[in-house]
Amino acid sequence: MTERVIALVDAGRRKPLPPVTGSAAGLAQDKLGRPLRDLRISVTDRCNFRCTYCMPREVFGEDYRFLPHDQLLSFEEIARLAKIFANQGIEKIRLTGGEPLLRRNLERLIEMLAAITRPNGERIELTLTTNGSLLAKKARALKDAGLKRVTVSLDALDDPTFMAMNDADFPVAKVLAGIDAADAAGLAPVKINMVVKRGVNEHSILPMARRFKGSDHVLRFIEFMDVGATNGWRMDDVIPSREIIRMIAAHMPLEAIDPNYPGEVAERWRYRDGSGEIGVISSVTQAFCRSCTRARISTEGMLYTCLFATSGYDFRALLREGQSDAEIRTAIAAVWSARDDRYSEIRTDATERESKIEMSYIGG
Repeated sequence: MTERVIALVDAGRRKPLPPVTGSAAGLAQDKLGRPLRDLRISVTDRCNFRCTYCMPREVFGEDYRFLPHDQLLSFEEIARLAKIFANQGIEKIRLTGGEPLLRRNLERLIEMLAAITRPNGERIELTLTTNGSLLAKKARALKDAGLKRVTVSLDALDDPTFMAMNDADFPVAKVLAGIDAADAAGLAPVKINMVVKRGVNEHSILPMARRFKGSDHVLRFIEFMDVGATNGWRMDDVIPSREIIRMIAAHMPLEAIDPNYPGEVAERWRYRDGSGEIGVISSVTQAFCRSCTRARISTEGMLYTCLFATSGYDFRALLREGQSDAEIRTAIAAVWSARDDRYSEIRTDATERESKIEMSYIGG
């Protein structure tokens, strides 16, 4: 069997920093007037699942070469970058992966990030996305370290479908135990993300809605997206969010509600009987690029301005070459000011074929 290696960072995927336009002292806006508000940080490229829409086993198999530890950003480097981003307007940080709970001593990083304050003196909102496999063991320690909330990926309630999606011998019951542990620890409200793929798990939509209705958790349905270059994405596999809403509303009446904040990616719906809410994330069929306020730092310090990016900016080099905080802040302002990404709005056959960064590396 020939080993397949995906080049994550090479000369063709590393952009030169754009020139600074205007002052770097103020809060940055991109070319479409979008502010920089959310930062996602991938702390590892490793995962113990092989979800077919993220890390398919035929690519990320036993021979796949993950990044060596010295190429990952250290906790000190991550915290330093996060502080600089906080001074540029960041309000929320989400830790991702891979599976972030695989990163050893992650609680120490959370303590460092939880101490960061914004210019107005308020704390950064610190959250984490996980597959839930280690959450039952770690939920209390994560909360004690300063984590505010978790989002758990769960694509079905029955083991055969769940395992068909994650391609790992791991039962649903253990993920549900992790959700319960997170709730008990105060990492609430727990958000639960279900990626829906036609022909695989659409029969799980109603059972998932019924399971979490009235639980105070927020279940969100995500359209199967063309992230990366290895998940075999086809438009035929996408179930539009409006179809999901119709399916649920036929059994459990829903009504639309306003977003929690500007730029929220999930469209919110609540049950008319007052027993909670659900959300849908429609990146494929109802693009929300115009309100996107997210930047992403990859496992080894590349800055990406879009989930569907094909290249990024090497901030690890700035950190390790001795650039000052002021110089790095200027670089962030330059990158964001030059940003004009709107992939989902302009998706075409040509853009779909582009070799995009893998979700497991950039963070979902």
